[in-house]
Amino acid sequence: MPSSPRTPTRPDLAVAGGTCVLAITALLSVLAAVQLDPTAAGATPSPGSGPWWFAIAVLVAQSVAVAFRRVHPRPVLVLVAAGVPAGALAGLGDAIGVTSVPVLVAAYTATVVGTWRRTVPALAVAALLVAAGTFMAQPADDVPLLVRLGAPVVQALSVVGIAVVVGVVVGSRREAAEARARQVEALSREQGALLEAAVARERAAMARELHDIAAHHLSGIAVMTGAIGRQIDVDPEAAKAAVQRVRAETSGMLDELRTLVRLLREGPEEAEHPVETLAAVPGLVERARASGVDASLTVLGNPAAQWDAVGPLAQLATFRTVQEALANVVRHAPGTDCEVVLDARDPGVLRVSVSNGPPPVPQGPDRTGPAHEARTGGGLGLVGMQERADLTDATLTHGPRPDGGWRVTLAVPAHHDAGEAPSPGPAAPIEGATP
Repeated sequence: MPSSPRTPTRPDLAVAGGTCVLAITALLSVLAAVQLDPTAAGATPSPGSGPWWFAIAVLVAQSVAVAFRRVHPRPVLVLVAAGVPAGALAGLGDAIGVTSVPVLVAAYTATVVGTWRRTVPALAVAALLVAAGTFMAQPADDVPLLVRLGAPVVQALSVVGIAVVVGVVVGSRREAAEARARQVEALSREQGALLEAAVARERAAMARELHDIAAHHLSGIAVMTGAIGRQIDVDPEAAKAAVQRVRAETSGMLDELRTLVRLLREGPEEAEHPVETLAAVPGLVERARASGVDASLTVLGNPAAQWDAVGPLAQLATFRTVQEALANVVRHAPGTDCEVVLDARDPGVLRVSVSNGPPPVPQGPDRTGPAHEARTGGGLGLVGMQERADLTDATLTHGPRPDGGWRVTLAVPAHHDAGEAPSPGPAAPIEGATP
């Protein structure tokens, strides 16, 4: 609903002036028509007479009131409608209809800007005033009583009814337009919220990738640099070899970071280096060995037969899970034994597990040392693993082993086409794996 101004605006004054001109023009037209019929000359005031000027004053007063129709719509409607009986007293006679022109404008405005509960009483009073003025303007002689009573009612209902119908139609269309505008605004806000959520998810994904890449390589670098510090005096050749491994580990981390940057800038289809798959798991095991962990890889079944069914996204998630699990072993249990198992014996599920024994350095009978605390929520590794599992509909389980070690298992569903079963084929050997 449009708000009402406190004072008349220029459009209000223009409407009032137009109403005055239209009403006076209508009066002049009626008088001109009466002059052509001498028998009806007594039904209207003569131009230049006192009643004539009084009628002009009534029309001007109604038009001035119309200028305030949006400031005080209901009082103005009643005041303008009161001009109809005033015109009848001025002797307008058959020209009484010209006083209804301002009533039409005021009734329309009151319908558009007001509420029905407050506007209906004003409309009813206006209709009564129009009917009373029309009744007063009728000649008393030679007119049947039914006509004298019916004509004012018809005139009042016509004047007020037309204004109300037009006002309802215009108001409904205006409300519909406002509703559409609000809907568009709401959709725009919703779209903005969805965009912000998408950006937040992308930021979380980038942070997860950076964490996984950096944590894996930096854990190995930290262990190897610690060994270099002990070997540099007693075994210089071994220290030199460790330096070369640190350099290789650093180069590998930089390569993976560059690959991530290319994915963000160019898109996966344009990246120079492919996204990691399960075929790169042996490289993870080799780097864990270089970091001082007795790591091994065991393959059960034929994982290569399920790679297409698992999909590239699930393979990347599995790769990152193994990477993070090995990084945790290097960081929190250096020197222990570790086994990575790729189990593809179930054609519907590819299971990957990373398990390690207890750290060589005891942490107390309750095993609540720093390594155990880090694995049970002190870092972001397990959180990232769970997020990747949720993204690919995989199932992640993790927890301590009875001997004090730790196990992480990821079960990735394989989605085969209807009626298609994976071909077992010969076991695809993976370099460095124990079948």
